[in-house]
Amino acid sequence: MTAQIDDARLTKLLAQGTGEILKGVRGVGLLRGRHLGDAGDDLAQNWIARVLEQHRPDDGFLSEEAADNPERLGKNRVWIIDPLDGTKEFATGRQDWAVHIALVENGHPIHAAVNLPDLGVVFDSAEARAVSGPFAKKIAISHNRPPEVALHVADTLGFSTEAIGSAGAKAMHVLLGDYDAYIHAGGQYEWDSAAPVGVSLAAGLHCSRLDGSELTYNHKDTYLPDILICRPELKDEILGIIRDFNDS
Repeated sequence: MTAQIDDARLTKLLAQGTGEILKGVRGVGLLRGRHLGDAGDDLAQNWIARVLEQHRPDDGFLSEEAADNPERLGKNRVWIIDPLDGTKEFATGRQDWAVHIALVENGHPIHAAVNLPDLGVVFDSAEARAVSGPFAKKIAISHNRPPEVALHVADTLGFSTEAIGSAGAKAMHVLLGDYDAYIHAGGQYEWDSAAPVGVSLAAGLHCSRLDGSELTYNHKDTYLPDILICRPELKDEILGIIRDFNDS
């Protein structure tokens, strides 16, 4: 490791720098649609990989945009990255896309950052704090695969649901208090949730699988089928509703 920069600062700077690259690529207006999304994915991935190669050459690496190297499974420290979460949203000019950077140690995120570049904010595990106060009475769900269980939870609680793009955007809006929970059951991968979970846990939110079990990372099979991120005071009630739904 280089001595010049610590893990927490490197995590945040990676998220910040990646967001600036992506906004620059989109801002000049020379690419649109799929070409813009592909360029964003490639450029962001290349920059992150080069930074980590220079600053953390001995750590493992897992990214949506890179071939998986099984050597990471023998490493205690692994960077789990989604350079551009919400490629479609990014490419179509929406704001609900994000950059995910997480450093996982022994299966748990120890440093994490989620950048929402169009909102101009980087949430990082060193400083993030969840907003408290009255419930928003809203649950964030996926655009593409709104899970039936989330609709059931919302109906039982008397809440509404709202579809948002990036997993990072959903989680950070729970942190901001715009939503009370994010429920997903349509399948994800480790890079979709490692950074949002790392930030959310550090901020004081509850994060788990839908059966209440702990979320852990750097597995051979990177598939994670479901996730709950919510205000801690709703945890037991939501998990109970989910359990009853699955038993019915």
